[in-house]
Amino acid sequence: MSTKTQDIQTSTLTNTIRQSAFGRWLGLDRWNPQQQSVAYLFLLPSLLGFLLFVILPALGSLALSFFEWKLTNTPTYVGLDNYVDLLTKDPIFPLVLGNTIFYVFAIVPMQLIIGLLMAVALNTGLRGLGIYRVIYFMPVVTNVVAAAMVFQWLFNQDFGLVSSWVWQFADATGWNVQPPNWLADPFWSKPTVAVLTVWKNVGFTMVIYLAGLQGIPEELYEAARVDGANAWNRFRNITIPLVSPTTFFLLIIQMIGAFQLFAEPFVMTRVGGGEPLQATLSIVYYIYQNAFNYQKMGTAAAISWVLFGIIFVITVFQLRFQRRWVHYEVDES
Repeated sequence: MSTKTQDIQTSTLTNTIRQSAFGRWLGLDRWNPQQQSVAYLFLLPSLLGFLLFVILPALGSLALSFFEWKLTNTPTYVGLDNYVDLLTKDPIFPLVLGNTIFYVFAIVPMQLIIGLLMAVALNTGLRGLGIYRVIYFMPVVTNVVAAAMVFQWLFNQDFGLVSSWVWQFADATGWNVQPPNWLADPFWSKPTVAVLTVWKNVGFTMVIYLAGLQGIPEELYEAARVDGANAWNRFRNITIPLVSPTTFFLLIIQMIGAFQLFAEPFVMTRVGGGEPLQATLSIVYYIYQNAFNYQKMGTAAAISWVLFGIIFVITVFQLRFQRRWVHYEVDES
């Protein structure tokens, strides 16, 4: 069989596969190497960067999780021992997991609720709204270390502004109350970190909600007003359902961010008591401690992949059940 005949048969087989149902499902019927080679060339730098700085390090950490390595010695293969010890023998991991879950349930709902209310308030025709939007967004671009140090001063037990409010309340009411040690008390330290995190990130939530609110047709609100719906009914029956895709997006990314909380508890309570009492220790903070304080790189890598598994399962669960409450288009029936 000649080379030309082989090329014709190969081309015929390729076209058959591309036009088949499976090929159309994969999008092969629209694939043209001559036209897409330029696009792949432009994508190549980003793909190489993603491969070198994301995929390969992630795979390296997965491999490292099966070894015991203290940075100064030769890595020793231990199989699943790091995972088994972490889940069955480590007394601190359940505590840091509970702290992280507290952060998720304390931070994410507050950011969503406050951000939505701020967006609704700013989505009006009042004068100077641009200035207010900039002011509310400024904490997002503020350095987290600087913000945490300011909050350390605000919540100082002896001379902090919040403590002074407690003293003033005690003087006004005659109650014998004293401000707690906000950053060292096991009960108050986690809410204090949550307050900083919400203040730092709620501006981002507000901006995303503003974009979602501006996509809602004004005709829906006008029709609701004609039907006699008050502001609360319009908010409940129009605003909340139509910004549900935005809420779902924010829920995903803010949940992931809350699971990866590190800088806020690290800066605020590293000296004040979060480390000695493990009161504010998050999972990522614990990864840092194992890797750089205890030089247990294999354990740190194992914790990282356990955290990845937790986030992955919760994200898949949210994607699976989003159809029950997320509305992507207006029902015109």
